[in-house]
Amino acid sequence: MPRIVAAARAFLRHMRSRDGAVLVWFGVTAIPLLLAVGVAIDIARAYAVKTRLGAAVDDAGLAVATTLDPTIDPNTRLNKYFYGNFVSTQIGTATSVSYVNDATVTNAIDVTGTATVPTTFMALAGFNSITVQATAQIIRKAPNIDFYLMLDSSPSMGIAATQADINTMISNTQSQCDAAPAGNSKCGCAFACHETNPAGEQHCNANNCTQAGTGNPGGEDNYALARNLGVTLRIDNLRTAAENLTTTATSTSTENHATYRMAIYTFDVNFNTIQTLTSNLNTVDTSAANIQQLEVCQNNQLVCGTGNSDEDTNFDNAFTQINTTMPNPGNGSNVAGDTPQEVLFLVTDGVEDENVSGSRQESVINTAKCTTIKNRGIRIAVLYLEYLPLPNNNWYVNHVASFQPNIASTMQSCASSGLYFMVQTGGDISGALSTLFEQAVESAYLSQ
Repeated sequence: MPRIVAAARAFLRHMRSRDGAVLVWFGVTAIPLLLAVGVAIDIARAYAVKTRLGAAVDDAGLAVATTLDPTIDPNTRLNKYFYGNFVSTQIGTATSVSYVNDATVTNAIDVTGTATVPTTFMALAGFNSITVQATAQIIRKAPNIDFYLMLDSSPSMGIAATQADINTMISNTQSQCDAAPAGNSKCGCAFACHETNPAGEQHCNANNCTQAGTGNPGGEDNYALARNLGVTLRIDNLRTAAENLTTTATSTSTENHATYRMAIYTFDVNFNTIQTLTSNLNTVDTSAANIQQLEVCQNNQLVCGTGNSDEDTNFDNAFTQINTTMPNPGNGSNVAGDTPQEVLFLVTDGVEDENVSGSRQESVINTAKCTTIKNRGIRIAVLYLEYLPLPNNNWYVNHVASFQPNIASTMQSCASSGLYFMVQTGGDISGALSTLFEQAVESAYLSQ
């Protein structure tokens, strides 16, 4: 700028020795010419600032669209990346940034940033600054994901699904008591125990509890009784939820233009394969019908003639097996060599009942197993099915009541951030599982 002014002054001194007409001509043309040059310089500076602004808007938008932590406020993240990438200087000051969800483009956000540029020559005409604006549209593309469903199929999943069904089971099992006589306040069982040898059980009459069998019609087990009474069990709702989830996954896959694969495993005393990983979600839907509650011989005997104290919920084995089954996750992009992200869905009532070093252990789960999986970059989504307090049940009082209040918090600590959901007795397991699925997909958005 000083060079331009000095040159103009030298030229004017030179022109003073010339003919007056020439000097008049220059006076008429030079000033507008100098102003035009000055305005061009101001505008060029504004364009330079707009270029920097556009880069900052892009970075801020990508930061919002790619966050995997739903606990971070998107506006906080937007401002952090915008002002971090646009450092204000003498030729440009960032003034605002904002974003909105695009109403016309699926999974897109529109980001707008503004900055002011101080002027030099244009200030002579009263324009002290220029406001520049940059916008960006960020398409949030959901990545390809493998979903592994690990579902609790232990005997506790045989509890009646609603309070009404619980009442039905209890009222129809009044000969199943902790002590005689039959029909007292501690009689009745809300669990549909699935047994191959119900005749090996004992029930009560008015005097004693040494009557052979369950006391049910025809000596049937409680599982058959529930079926005959039309009682819905929690395992039934779990099966339906897994089937319905395939419908949600199919529609979401189409909407997001992403590939989702799914596998189903159940766990009780064993780790059971229901469906290995496949992209054919119709196959997964069909396989989900095979989800069944563990069938035992009778109380305290998994296999007839061999007592196991009902140690039928082995979380440690399940976590070890699923951790071995799942590969290390990728980013889920379609770039050659990349692999899908991995998400584990754990659906359970959260009570461990297994043999540990030769002794029965009934407790909350060992969350260190969850941490091992999460440390590999695999996210865990937990659907906790509330373990219903049964204060009139002697077994519950003696074995579960002491830690029941801690089950929910333990299950939440197992889950990855933002991927925990609890369903109480009578709640919609299918709807909850679909919601959890959508949260898992939403928190995995990538931007390109």
